Amino acid sequence: MALTNRERIVKRAVQEIRDGMYVNLGIGMPTLVANEIPKDYQVMLQSENGLLGIGPYPTESEVDPDLINAGKETVTAVKGAAFFDSAESFAMIRGGHLDLAILGGMEVSEKGDLANWMIPGKLVKGMGGAMDLVHGAKRVVVIMEHLSKKGEPKVRKECTLPLTGQGVVDRLITELAVFDFTDEGMVLIEKSKDITLEELKSKTEADYIVSPNLVEW
Repeated sequence: MALTNRERIVKRAVQEIRDGMYVNLGIGMPTLVANEIPKDYQVMLQSENGLLGIGPYPTESEVDPDLINAGKETVTAVKGAAFFDSAESFAMIRGGHLDLAILGGMEVSEKGDLANWMIPGKLVKGMGGAMDLVHGAKRVVVIMEHLSKKGEPKVRKECTLPLTGQGVVDRLITELAVFDFTDEGMVLIEKSKDITLEELKSKTEADYIVSPNLVEW
């Protein structure tokens, strides 16, 4: 059975995680990464609402309504987990103690700018922790579908939505490709074997360099 776009993205995103890391998973698709982390890895997942040591999503018998992540979803806690207030949580983020943040995106520009916190005209309850995470985490990986629901490119020359941060993305993963952001510009390092370079270019507004060591999956 073929994987959905989201499943392809999540399975590729989990490869960014290494044993022993402290990682923040953003709201939405990034939270699905928690269930894919290898069982033999010692990884501490941090949620900005005050939990270090998030486990997989709970089974029906494990659900605790008081145990939630930043997206208000019920979660489990691993052995050794710690609970704390928001001030402590953001001290961890702003102090550079997180090895990796995997965040969702609405748009990413060829310069590594990220827009992921609001669409003008829609009700927004707050900007959340993304603006802190993109500056506090040692590495920022963004995961999103390559095209919008209208079929428009989300990988753009310039973001059209309000920015979360400028030049903050280290790596972008979609169901079609993986891009790195370097001093030389945006670089295509991996692509799906189901799409040609020409087709990928037609679905991507941003300008990018194709790595000579391009990997297909």
